[in-house]
Amino acid sequence: MKNVLYYSKITRDNGSIWVLGTDKDIYYIGGHNSSFNDLSLWAKKKYPTYELISDDQILENAVEEIESYLDGKVKEFSFEVDYSYGTPFQQKVWRALQEVSFGETVTYTDIAKQIGRPDAVRAVAGAIGANQLLIAIPCHRVIGKNGELVGYRGGIEMKESLLKLES
Repeated sequence: MKNVLYYSKITRDNGSIWVLGTDKDIYYIGGHNSSFNDLSLWAKKKYPTYELISDDQILENAVEEIESYLDGKVKEFSFEVDYSYGTPFQQKVWRALQEVSFGETVTYTDIAKQIGRPDAVRAVAGAIGANQLLIAIPCHRVIGKNGELVGYRGGIEMKESLLKLES
């Protein structure tokens, strides 16, 4: 049996959001205007023995939920995410991000304190920047200590749009 990851594309506002996963878990959700090349390079680095296959049906539920979220109809997701490719520290940060409720914002310092590493703000920022499950692991809800929108792999415009959607 060969190792397979499936991908699908959400087309939205003249841009694309790529989704990658299996019939059980989602591994990757790209930013608005992300490219298939971004997804492909990431997958080849993390899962070099896996074949990528386009399959909208296998990822249909996750794609529908993400679209419903973007339409303001869903506040949380029922699909499972897999971020086992991250380091233990990254996984701890990503779990903390999943606890940030819809419509709330936190700072990098808040997350560092939450995981019991108050002096690791830069490392927390690095882990947040490595999040490949945009929207599902809501790193868009993390803002700068001064309240400014800072750093987001999907771009500040997407971050601003997601926060506006949730307000």
